[in-house]
Amino acid sequence: MTTILKPTALVNEDKKEPQKTRRDFLILATGAMGAVGAASFFYPFIRSMSPAHDVLAASTIEINLTPIAEGQAITALWRGKPLFIRHRTKKEIQEAQAAPLTKLIDPQEDQDRFKTHPQWLVVVGVCTHLGCVPLGQKATDNRGEYGGWLCPCHGSEYDISGRVRRGPAPRNLEVPPYTFLNDTIIRVG
Repeated sequence: MTTILKPTALVNEDKKEPQKTRRDFLILATGAMGAVGAASFFYPFIRSMSPAHDVLAASTIEINLTPIAEGQAITALWRGKPLFIRHRTKKEIQEAQAAPLTKLIDPQEDQDRFKTHPQWLVVVGVCTHLGCVPLGQKATDNRGEYGGWLCPCHGSEYDISGRVRRGPAPRNLEVPPYTFLNDTIIRVG
């Protein structure tokens, strides 16, 4: 008569737990190497989706408004786009507030175009029609009939509040997110 012996787990007599075999070690080592390999592959892939350091640096800018005289405008670069900052005069503010909303292509009150200081207008200087940069930042530029900006590509005219008044542009110039850090410095972005 033949007896068949069934394999049993090796048991340490002192502790009564199964002993670690070479196979268990190889499974553990292979799993660990696979995890390290996967991490070394996915880390650069995921990191490549993050914005570059120069893009992050340009996402917010601080602008000192002190050197801008009343009636003057400056252009700054923000996220690769021109940013128009104009120190409006009292007359310009009154004209912008007096504009009837029924005559505007994209009706918006002048009070909705600035934060807390009505003399400072901050807009993204890109025409909302096809993305041209409007003229009107220099004193010698043609500003159109409404005294704001004139797009040289297709003739859209914007008033002193950045609202489209004439032409093919469907929307007003965009007002970016900005805050006043104090009375003379703003942070855009």
